[in-house]
Amino acid sequence: MAAKIKKGDKVTVLVGRDKGKTGEVVKVIPAENRVVVSGVNIVKRHQKPTQFNAGGIEEKEAAIHVSNVALVDPKSGEATRVGFKTLDDGRKVRFAKKSGEVIDG
Repeated sequence: MAAKIKKGDKVTVLVGRDKGKTGEVVKVIPAENRVVVSGVNIVKRHQKPTQFNAGGIEEKEAAIHVSNVALVDPKSGEATRVGFKTLDDGRKVRFAKKSGEVIDG
C-alpha cells in the first residue's frame, strides 16, 4: 500500500496529550504504522554513560501511531486527508482532499 505520510511531511497531531501540535515527520516506521514527529511526544530516557555520551536523563521524540496524525494542507494550514491521483503525464501523486492541492511535485 502506498504511504500517505512520508518523511519530511508537515503533520498535526489529532489526539493525545500533544493534540494540536504540528511538526515535521523525522522517521516513518511502516512495519508498525508509526511515525516520529519533531517536537511531539517527548519522553525522558535514562541513558548510561558511554565513550561518546555523558549519560543522564535524555529527552527525545517517541513514535506516534500514524492514525493519530494528519497531513497539514499546504494551502490553508489545516489538517486534511490524503488522496492519490494520476496526472496527465502519468505520474501518481498525493493530493490534499480539502483543497485539492498536489502535495509532492
